[in-house]
Amino acid sequence: MALVPGRRVALLGGGFSTDEDGLLDDWLLTRAGNPRPRVCFLPTASGDAPGYADRFLGAFRSRACVPSVLPLFRRELDDDALRTFLLAQDVVYVGGGNTANMLAVWRVHGVDRLLREACDRGTLLCGISAGANCWADASHTDSFGPLASLRDGLGLLPGSLCPHYDGEPGRRPSYRQAVAEGTLPGGWALEDGVGALFTDGRLTEAVTRRPGARLYRVEPGGLGTRGKPGTPGEPTRPGVPGAPGEPGGVDEHPVPCRPLGTAP
Repeated sequence: MALVPGRRVALLGGGFSTDEDGLLDDWLLTRAGNPRPRVCFLPTASGDAPGYADRFLGAFRSRACVPSVLPLFRRELDDDALRTFLLAQDVVYVGGGNTANMLAVWRVHGVDRLLREACDRGTLLCGISAGANCWADASHTDSFGPLASLRDGLGLLPGSLCPHYDGEPGRRPSYRQAVAEGTLPGGWALEDGVGALFTDGRLTEAVTRRPGARLYRVEPGGLGTRGKPGTPGEPTRPGVPGAPGEPGGVDEHPVPCRPLGTAP
């Protein structure tokens, strides 16, 4: 009898919708646990945008996998068929868009429960932007226009998540402030170009397709330091909450990321 792996969640700071080299998607498929995995794309956060689904299929049809798309705005499967379909997937890949709207739609259709069940059975859950936010307890999102805190995730990854940490203006200082003030619990900040794999809530691998891109662990704390990988360290950048020693600061720790294309 095959052993079922722990609950696995992959966060992507890129992929077929943003990158031309395909490195993050190739890495993801090697972690699927099947030489020809079934990969289902959920474009819910974009309102099931047809162009987004077509880009996914165009990128994955040429790979060693069996790609499919699950629309919910024009749903075709009944409850039993929906469960059977999702539980048959090796990978569920969630696209970007509006995190809050996506979670609401999933709950109406029972997809949130099915994704948890699939994860328990060994399906690798992953996604970019909103598709990364959704797995955590809470997230930093622009679902409501201005950047805001959302404590409404699926809770498969403990704590909070902030995508686009270096890719969108205001993300870094706003997320740090939310963690420092307790609006969000401590969590992970993902720069564009990074991929991170978690097993049972524990980080097991971090990779990057872009030199210098990093994953950070961000916690409320008194020191507010930003260390070099594996070391305690240098002061925080000026202009962000939490100068060294100030109450209400944050501790921001970079995690070493293996460049894709090198041996694990």
